[in-house]
Amino acid sequence: MRIRFLTSTPLDIERGSGTYVGIHVLAKALERLGHTVEFSTARVRLPVYTLERLWFNRWLSPSPDFDLTVGFDMDGYRIARSPSHIASLKGVIADEARFEAGLTRLTMSLQARCERLHVERAARVLVTSHYSGERAREFYGLREFPAIVPELIDLGEWRRLLQLHPANSPRFTVLFVGRLYRRKRVDVLLRAAVALAGRIPGLEIRIVGGGPCAPALHRLSRELQLDRTVVWLGNVSRAQLLAEYNRADLFCLPSVQEGFGIVLLEAMAAAKPIVASRAAAIPEVAPHAMLAEPDRPEALAAAIEALYGSPEIRAALGAAGAQWVEQFDAPRVARRFLEAVA
Repeated sequence: MRIRFLTSTPLDIERGSGTYVGIHVLAKALERLGHTVEFSTARVRLPVYTLERLWFNRWLSPSPDFDLTVGFDMDGYRIARSPSHIASLKGVIADEARFEAGLTRLTMSLQARCERLHVERAARVLVTSHYSGERAREFYGLREFPAIVPELIDLGEWRRLLQLHPANSPRFTVLFVGRLYRRKRVDVLLRAAVALAGRIPGLEIRIVGGGPCAPALHRLSRELQLDRTVVWLGNVSRAQLLAEYNRADLFCLPSVQEGFGIVLLEAMAAAKPIVASRAAAIPEVAPHAMLAEPDRPEALAAAIEALYGSPEIRAALGAAGAQWVEQFDAPRVARRFLEAVA
């Protein structure tokens, strides 16, 4: 089968984040199953990402050369009226936008309008979690519950690369990986670090990723006097990311909105225990994680401290995650994708 992927998401991990990773890994897995995948991507770069996405869609046109067209998120909304067009939502933009503010919220709201048109016009709609399916029905008025095809990870490749990039630290290390948006609640992690200052000697919080909230978060970190505790790594190479997972004692995701959360799969594949918010799709994706009430720094700190004090529990949660993540291995999920679009 010849499959066309439509996406204006930048095809690199620094700007495309988890959306890029999910699309890229799915394409490779489908190709290994004998299918052909071709990308239609944005070629014009504009200073405002939403304008870039609109421009990309403005010049999209249908093609009879493919058996299936898959538009990701809002991309493809203008050409979706075809029985072979699939709208695949990596997240629900309308849900994400409500946790943001200012220009970010305004531009995401515009994208959400286009995404709604996309799911209304497409022959089928896919989401990555039950949570995202509920939000798609809530915000876009879908009558039928969309098919769930979760995010995926190439476990064989991931684990091979983890072995090639060993790292360790004498300090107790907590890792965050993600784009620095308001909904990720990195500020809650910073405030939890203050609460933990006298409880965990030598605590180190390592934060991977960039984004619109980076300047404000850096200021907050300085105000909280966390210069010796928090390490801001920004966008990193894949090799460095693998080393960071190896170095970490636990992975922390305090986010209040996740349509899925590929970073959770990465942490599980690295057999790392997870501390996260009891919010959005997180309990669904990582039911074995140590979950804390969202937006409560003290609750997050208590969960981190509990794992710090129990290496046995950390090992057990890491092992549980390593087993749970097997269901998200790329070949399995690629087959689920093919069943959903058949």
